[in-house]
Amino acid sequence: MSGIYIHIPFCKQACNYCDFHFSTSMKKKDDMVLALAKEIVMRKNEFKLFDSAQSDNQIETIYFGGGTPSVLTINEINFLIDTVYSNYNVVENPEITLEANPDDLSPERILKLSKSPINRLSIGIQSFYEEDLKMMNRAHNSAEAIKCLQEATKYFDNISLDLIYGIPGLTDEMWKQNIETALSFGIPHISSYALTVEPKTALRKLIDTGKIAEPQDEVASNHFMILVETLQKNGFIHYELSNFGKEGYFSKNNSAYWLGKKYIGIGPSAHSYDGEKRGWNVANNSLYIKSLQNDELPIETEILTISDRYNEYIMTGLRTIWGVSLERIETEFGLEYLTYLKKQSQKFLNDDLLSIENNILKPTAKGKFLTDGIASDLFYLNVE
Repeated sequence: MSGIYIHIPFCKQACNYCDFHFSTSMKKKDDMVLALAKEIVMRKNEFKLFDSAQSDNQIETIYFGGGTPSVLTINEINFLIDTVYSNYNVVENPEITLEANPDDLSPERILKLSKSPINRLSIGIQSFYEEDLKMMNRAHNSAEAIKCLQEATKYFDNISLDLIYGIPGLTDEMWKQNIETALSFGIPHISSYALTVEPKTALRKLIDTGKIAEPQDEVASNHFMILVETLQKNGFIHYELSNFGKEGYFSKNNSAYWLGKKYIGIGPSAHSYDGEKRGWNVANNSLYIKSLQNDELPIETEILTISDRYNEYIMTGLRTIWGVSLERIETEFGLEYLTYLKKQSQKFLNDDLLSIENNILKPTAKGKFLTDGIASDLFYLNVE
């Protein structure tokens, strides 16, 4: 199975912590939608997606990410979905996700979305506290966050929401209350991330000028432990480092990334992967639109070396419940890589940060928050 990711590079306003590609000007939205549709058409034969005999060449997921995809009209969303259906072999019941912000999800809007092909909402709540939302420069307020979930759960069963932890001033009790508020709506999926300070963001500047305190790793680590414990008690499966889902509600789109499946990224800055090479579109709205108007794909590609693919598998595998298969390491990458992995992982096994069960390498409960750092120590560099 394969997936299509469609990047919508527009936001009403810039969140202080965000370093994704987007524009707060909507002037080129009409041209962008036409360019997105054109790229969808131009790339229809990339994975021989019309070959229905090969199930891995069917489209299983369509994901609208961004930016803020909920700034699109229902007609624009339907137009892009129709363009996919007209040009690709789509499975009977695909997962079609729309990332949305609470301020875009009025009762009328939710009702219209429920009548569209969209069958999964990913809502950027981040926090239910007014002070947190203001600090992050979110476009919605706490009341809108509550109201949109009250309405969305009337019409959508498959809903994910985002929460951010490690926010300066967010106490353990406040964080617990954020989680409990989310759980009170019966949401089956939660994605949760530590507040990270990226270079050249407004948040970095606010911290450097002393207006906001620097996030503390110890606070974030504690919040993470509270999150894991609370959600697991409530029937959630911690299937990826930042993602928790009830049985049957894992994100099919994101799981495809972590399991190394093929996907096409449509839109400026979007990435693609076909099992052997990775591609990425130009991260510039004007250049992207102009290229498509000239019948040119604004994409660069690189062939992944065996080291690249090994390192990527280590990174994604350790973040998920599926772990890293030692058998796959030997079969796909060779004995040299397996020997190296065993040697590098020994200290983490000794420190109870990693474990091996049924020939699968996984982080322990103690090692989960440190997963990315552990993975980097297992990377194999300069093999070729």
